[in-house]
Parts: sequence; structure tokens; C-alpha cells
Amino acid sequence: MALVNTIVGALKSAAACRYAVPTSSSLLQRHNRLALGNNYNGGSAFYSNITVEKKGKKNNVGFIQLNRPKALNALCDALMKELQTALSDFSKDEEVGCVVLTGSNKAFAAGADIKEMQPREFAEVYKGDFLGFWNSISLFKKPIIAAVNGYALGGGCEIAMMCDIIYAGEKAKFGQPEILLGTIPGGGGTQRLTQAVGKSKAMEMVLTGDQISAQEALQFGLVANVYPVEELVDKVMEKAEKIASMSQIATGMAKEAVNSSYEMTLAEGIHLERRLFHSTFATILKLAINSIGSCNMGIINAKLITCKQYIRNVPLLDLKTCARIMRTAPTCFYVK
Repeated sequence: MALVNTIVGALKSAAACRYAVPTSSSLLQRHNRLALGNNYNGGSAFYSNITVEKKGKKNNVGFIQLNRPKALNALCDALMKELQTALSDFSKDEEVGCVVLTGSNKAFAAGADIKEMQPREFAEVYKGDFLGFWNSISLFKKPIIAAVNGYALGGGCEIAMMCDIIYAGEKAKFGQPEILLGTIPGGGGTQRLTQAVGKSKAMEMVLTGDQISAQEALQFGLVANVYPVEELVDKVMEKAEKIASMSQIATGMAKEAVNSSYEMTLAEGIHLERRLFHSTFATILKLAINSIGSCNMGIINAKLITCKQYIRNVPLLDLKTCARIMRTAPTCFYVK
């Protein structure tokens, strides 16, 4: 309880977020950044509450870090709006095949900004678009990974669960402590947590405000793996670069198929999966099969199959050469 009071105190004492008023200069900079498209590498200068850059050996991983350390990365409206903007930019960037979302070693995000929420009344939040920005994470079509160190509480736990994969540092803590403030989760916590850890554990966490450790989160399936604090970001970047090297169309389809399992019956989910699988045969993969069908085992490097080639069904790619050159490539499609 003392720990929760400390966190609540930090959130209440944090300065409220404020929206930056764009000057003509900043508008011009943003216009130039958008115009640069794939060549844009960075972005911290355009944000007050997050840092944004492109990382990886091939510059194909979007990297977003929540940056309100004094408030333990409390999720104010301005931060969430900036996060929405960054994700929108990465969505349009054809070089970016995966995004990593992280915080600091002390806190991924300790919850929503309590000071910002306190003066709001029922009519305001009910009629307005309160928490509307939060959907940008769950609606993001490219794979997004949460790298969680420190506290992921309340809204912080919720936005981590909106991501496709969660990796945790060994000192990470997860929880939905809203009940201690006389409220309940409002960003999907009761739903996604139940799907991740089961009804009984989710009910215990929501009704008591108790937190779980990184190892417990791994045991319950909330996170995919746990790493030492100082190694977390590097390990996550390795996974992100691997995912980003795959075909973006294929990873998008895979993400859609897996996520549909939470909202469909088994029969409906299998039907969707099969239709998505079938659709790949109208793409460059169909050309691959035709090109190397006479081989006993042909190999095509997935990194050579781009979105444009998928969509436009370009027939000029020399797939036999690709198969021969990339025969030992670890990331590949095998076609009989």
C-alpha cells in the first residue's frame, strides 16, 4: 500500500501535460518531416512527451520512448496524442516493419495522469472523446512490441496489453490499481487482462489492486519473455529487427489472424485464417511457386518480398536467382 501511495503521490505532484502550440516554424518542420517520408530518421524535436526515432541495422524499426520521467510516464492526453501521431507516421513509412514502445528503467508507465483527470465530470467524459487517442495502439496494423521495465500500472498495463508482444525486464511490475482510487480500469484492462491471465487472477488483480512481478506475468502468459533490465531493449530490438525483415503484408495478415481469435468462434477464426492464407496465392508467392515449382526445395528470402511486390504482383523478380543466392538464408519460404 505504501508503494501505491508513493506512485499516486508522484502522479498527483506531476505538472500537467500541455499541448505545444505549433508555430509557423514548427509547422514547416513537420511538413518537411512528412515530406521526407522514409528518409526521416528521428523526431524527438517534434515531441514534448515522447522520443521517436528509427533504429536497426536497416533503419526499419520504429522506436518510441515515453518521456515524462518526473511523472513516471503518466499517460496524459498530450502524450497519447503524440503517440497517435508517431504511430500514424510509422504506419505510412514503408521502411518500418515493426515498432517498439518502451519507457524508462523505473517506469514503463505508472498509469493515467490523475491530476489531469480529477476535475472532469461524468457528462464531460461520457459525451466527449475521453481516452479516444488510446485506440491508436490497438488499431495499428504493423507489429508493435512493448518493452516493459519498472512499473506498468493502470493505463500503463493497458497500453502494454494493446501491443502485440510484451517483453519485460526482470524488475517489472504489472497491475490494475484503479480500485484503490475508487474507480475501475477504463482502457481495456478488465477485458485484455482476463484474456491474458484468466478470470480468477484478473479478478484478484482488479478487485484488490495487487501487482504481479515479471516472472509471474511470464508464468501467466502476460509477457513472452523476461530479460535483465540492462539487456531488455537490446533483446527486444533483436526480435523487432527480425520481424521487420519479414514481408509487411504477411506480418499484417498474421497479426490480424491471431487477434481475431479473441473475437471470433473457432470456426470463424479458422475460416478467416484460411481466406488470408488463400489470398497470399494471388501475390508474389504464387509467382514464386510457378518459378521454382520444378525444384525439390526452393528457398525465397522473405526480406526480398516487399509490400509493393505483393500488391502489384510484379512479374520481373528473378525468383530462381533469389532462391539460389539465399539458399542458406535463415528467414525464408520453403516451396515444394
